[in-house]
Amino acid sequence: MKKRSYAKIISAKLSIAESGVENTIRLLEEGATIPFISRYRKELTGNLDETQIDAVKRETEKLKELDSRRETILKSIEEQGALTLELKNLIEAASTLTELEDIYLPYKPKRKTRASVARERGLEPLAAIVMHQVEDAEEKAGGFLSGEVTSVEDAMKGACDIVAEWINEDTRARNSVRELFEKEGVIRTKIAKGKKEEGAKYFDYFDFQEPLSRCPSHRFLAVRRGEEEGFLKLSIEPSEEKAVERLAEMFVKATGTSSARYVEIAVKDSYKRLLKPSIENEFRSYSKEKADEEAIKVFAANVRQLLLAPPLGQKNVMAIDPGFRTGCKVVCLDAQGNLMHNETIYPHKPQEETKMAVKKIASLTSMYKIEAIAVGNGTAGRETENLIRRVKFDRKVQVFVVNESGASVYSASRVAREEFPQYDVSVRGAVSIGRRLMDPLAELVKIDPKSIGVGQYQHDVDQVKLKESLDREVESCVNLVGVNLNTASRHLLTYVSGLGPQLAQNIVDHRKENGPFSSRWELKKVHRLGDKAFEQCAGFLRIEGGVNPLDNSAVHPESYPVVEKMAKDHGVTIEELISNEELRKKIDLEKYVTDKTGLPTLNDIMQELEKPGRDPREKIGVFEFSSEVFKVEDLKPGMVLPGIVTNITNFGAFVDVGVKQDGLVHISRLADRFVKDPNEIVKLNDTVTVKVVDVDVERRRIQLSIKDA
Repeated sequence: MKKRSYAKIISAKLSIAESGVENTIRLLEEGATIPFISRYRKELTGNLDETQIDAVKRETEKLKELDSRRETILKSIEEQGALTLELKNLIEAASTLTELEDIYLPYKPKRKTRASVARERGLEPLAAIVMHQVEDAEEKAGGFLSGEVTSVEDAMKGACDIVAEWINEDTRARNSVRELFEKEGVIRTKIAKGKKEEGAKYFDYFDFQEPLSRCPSHRFLAVRRGEEEGFLKLSIEPSEEKAVERLAEMFVKATGTSSARYVEIAVKDSYKRLLKPSIENEFRSYSKEKADEEAIKVFAANVRQLLLAPPLGQKNVMAIDPGFRTGCKVVCLDAQGNLMHNETIYPHKPQEETKMAVKKIASLTSMYKIEAIAVGNGTAGRETENLIRRVKFDRKVQVFVVNESGASVYSASRVAREEFPQYDVSVRGAVSIGRRLMDPLAELVKIDPKSIGVGQYQHDVDQVKLKESLDREVESCVNLVGVNLNTASRHLLTYVSGLGPQLAQNIVDHRKENGPFSSRWELKKVHRLGDKAFEQCAGFLRIEGGVNPLDNSAVHPESYPVVEKMAKDHGVTIEELISNEELRKKIDLEKYVTDKTGLPTLNDIMQELEKPGRDPREKIGVFEFSSEVFKVEDLKPGMVLPGIVTNITNFGAFVDVGVKQDGLVHISRLADRFVKDPNEIVKLNDTVTVKVVDVDVERRRIQLSIKDA
């Protein structure tokens, strides 16, 4: 088989220069990570970003999968002794999996079918007579009678079964039906028999239909879930009459003859029994895949926004995991996130030890020099926040409401048990809330992204693809921000380019045994961290106050000689080069271009020297909910309230207005114009002003509007 050029095919599909694609494929095959290629190999890729590199990677995997299937099919047909040169060329030229499977269909080993039974009874020659429509098939049928074929009617029925299978295996027929499904396919749902009451939540889909081409991903996943749970019956099909007409035009030639009438019968049977179920399954699968991709894309975008949420930074923090009956768990953390103190207060019903709680909060704040307080947004969150804002502190203390989704998952996890073996889940949960305020990225990497609570039907999509996408997003965020080599947890280090769980653990172990790293080069002393891993990870790891100031920047060690040469040429140290903006402006980058280091890398170096180790995340801001509302029952249509965006889907954004139940701002209420994607208008954790449109207290549904606020 001819060696296919993946780079050429992918270049044409993605509109990327072929040389860039070729180099990207080579780098990936050599074990380079996407963040590393995007940041440090711009000259080779033609400045491709992470999204483009990921697209190249996925397309390469698809082509490899296609070629693997091609080899299997060629081998199978060859073993049957049916592989002709023409067929081989046809298979090798196939550019999609669908095209390949259509070619293979007539040769695919089948279980017992009506057509195979008819062949065993010797009726294939009669089927050929019917198909050609030249002779009168009924007249010829008498010559095919046997012990198993006792009448002309039996013979013609068997011949039609074979013709129906031929029609089903015809590539033109399949493509014609596919085209009809694509253009005119309709998705229909009905309530399953006897499930009306039990499936009430799917009421909107009890008798529903919509053109498949217009069905959004979230609706398709919703009806799929209804079908999976046994409440809905789902079908996808175009007009049967139109489909049969199309096929008849292709196969019925000698209209009016008896053979033509039997072909008409075979066409109808082929469509209903073989073609329609087969193509419907294709479109179910294709639509599910498309809906999955869309949902995963939405979820990944939300996770990215959450991971890159503004950090408070290294400050002494008090964190409170609120509760009524069981009290509020209070923890005090130092600037590195270490637990200094924990206890429980009971300011709410039934105990209502409010004065004691206020006194304790004020006392702990003074004792542990607390600079900020993080209050979880779960049960009793609003009441606790309200209480904290009434406390008179002896210092300036900022109060933040922190989204605690997934904190309970973390507190019961093996990771939390390893960190705090002597404490119960409530203490671990409170620590997680405090650390989320200090550095959301460092804390959220410990939790399975699916548990963060910002998805859209994440449990209904392909779980393998979801995990791959989310892991890729976490890796991208961690490497974008950079990681402090001397303070990062094993979990955070795991996502650094080129590391993984074992090397991350080895780094932590090395740190414990030998103390903090003073240079990036010391990474090479870490057990099993070889040259390749060093190349991939070094640029993303930061050392504050190390021997070389470049170790606290995104400048890769392989580029240190370039910076050293710049400094030497201008008679200054690296520290002076970093601090002297006027001097940097005088540097002619063209003088430092080499075979390996081009202008893209040199420009990145100059940007990094301007603000070494800068955090790309925004600064955090303080937010307060309205003091008028605490529960859904407090909401009234027309109210205008402050809120925080907690989740974004294809159909709108969910906003927390402080009543323990997020409200939906439908996509049509986001702005005074058509909005295709809610991300055009809002981002996760955005503070927004909303107007209450409608409140359904019984169903806990809140409709909000941004454009009317």
